[in-house]
Amino acid sequence: MEENKEVKEVVENKEEVSLENNSNIKISDDVIAVIAGAAASEVPGVASMAGGFAGGISEVFSGKKNFAKGIKVEAGEKETRIDVNIIVEYGVRIPDVAFEIQNRVKKAVEGMTGLKVVDVNVHVQGVNTDSNNLEEVKTEDTDKTE
Repeated sequence: MEENKEVKEVVENKEEVSLENNSNIKISDDVIAVIAGAAASEVPGVASMAGGFAGGISEVFSGKKNFAKGIKVEAGEKETRIDVNIIVEYGVRIPDVAFEIQNRVKKAVEGMTGLKVVDVNVHVQGVNTDSNNLEEVKTEDTDKTE
């Protein structure tokens, strides 16, 4: 019985220590931006992330996809606010895409960082009207009318 008490105390002490150590963890805004960008870019209907000119140039030269492109993060100690700038595909329902982005970003960031996501603001910066996509939409429309 005494051994179980001691083991229980040790386990409780380890939990206290781990909680104290977690309070010293600071997650970079860039890390949160990458998590949010990866989650947002997976949503159907998102053509691309809308970033500045510099972000596009660095992506071209590095050859790597920049998941933080188009994401702005304001992180505190326990909570964060995220702005997502996107370009949507032509023909999608924008409110549905925005709602899905909010859900996925919140779930991903909270799950990976433990921070509470207070806001996920979605800013639609444009619509991708690639000629291939427009031809597909027109074909679908003509099939429905026949």
